[in-house]
Amino acid sequence: MSDDLTSAGLDRRRLLSAIAVGGGGLLLTACDRINASPSVQKLLGAGNDLTFGAQRLVTARDALAPEFSAAEMSPVFRTNGNTLPASPEYQAHAAAHFADWRLVVDGAVNRPMKLSMAQIRAAPRRTQITRHDCVEGWSAIGQWTGLPLGLLLKQAQLRHDARYIVFHCADTFGSTPYYESIDLIDAFHPQTILAWGMNGQTLSVGHGAPLRLRAERKLGYKLAKFVMRVEAVPDLRAVQGGKGGYWEDAIGYQWFAGI
Repeated sequence: MSDDLTSAGLDRRRLLSAIAVGGGGLLLTACDRINASPSVQKLLGAGNDLTFGAQRLVTARDALAPEFSAAEMSPVFRTNGNTLPASPEYQAHAAAHFADWRLVVDGAVNRPMKLSMAQIRAAPRRTQITRHDCVEGWSAIGQWTGLPLGLLLKQAQLRHDARYIVFHCADTFGSTPYYESIDLIDAFHPQTILAWGMNGQTLSVGHGAPLRLRAERKLGYKLAKFVMRVEAVPDLRAVQGGKGGYWEDAIGYQWFAGI
């Protein structure tokens, strides 16, 4: 595998808020609790193909999520969901500030890579101030800085059969590591980044260090924290339960999750 990354070439929320309730739920990687009632599961899981198709039809592929000024940033941005992966390997990397850690980029690519944080931070970056919308109904505005995912994928040289990008994470639920996925349209969206900075500082462990996915037109559970590996795949059916993400497989959340 190569160790280098060149710098060249590179309203649903309101409805969810109305039905969300606190307490008694499960932890999410990007959301504190999830209401597992049948009505909520039906809302989040039913009609996925219809929702996906409708949003692709009415929304331009490169339409941007709203961006905000520094004055509009939230004074508090919750460290929700899993805040510290339990594995000794991860905790050792965190204690060393990820100096020896490497992001693995593989799967349906012609040029697999292993990248250090120094290489990732030295690459072209994007900074954006956007709103995080949690399935619970709360939101917060924060600033994110990171590597555009599309640039990374160009460097990895996707194969012609690649259709989805899967994010494998360090945190777990039971014995299952967290995972999520997006299609290539969202992967190459200009606001989709692997964030290593938040609010002008290095991303904290509680917010998903070393890298957190920011796909700004998605609900919070899609925005995987503690990203360890980026894998290109032709099909999602071979990934864990086959629906494209931990919560999609576990309790039927919709895969698209567009807002």
